[in-house]
Amino acid sequence: MGELSLLPNIGKVVEGQLNAVGIFTASELSAAGSRGAWLKIRAIDDSACIHRLYSFEGAIRGIKKSELPPEVKADLKAFYQSFASQV
Repeated sequence: MGELSLLPNIGKVVEGQLNAVGIFTASELSAAGSRGAWLKIRAIDDSACIHRLYSFEGAIRGIKKSELPPEVKADLKAFYQSFASQV
């Protein structure tokens, strides 16, 4: 178990995926941002869903994804939907 799986919302499988795309630490996740990390994961796993995007944002903020403010969730949802419409 590495550093990332100590963050909220990040389990061993997702940590492995983050490692696979070059993200190994909390600071690297923060630098990539939730959107950037999600796009990297999406490139190797087309099943990456909006909940993973929420999970990354929550991990960066140090909170459970269910605790994200509604306006943050709405912004992330708009990003996700705009990306999904391009596929």
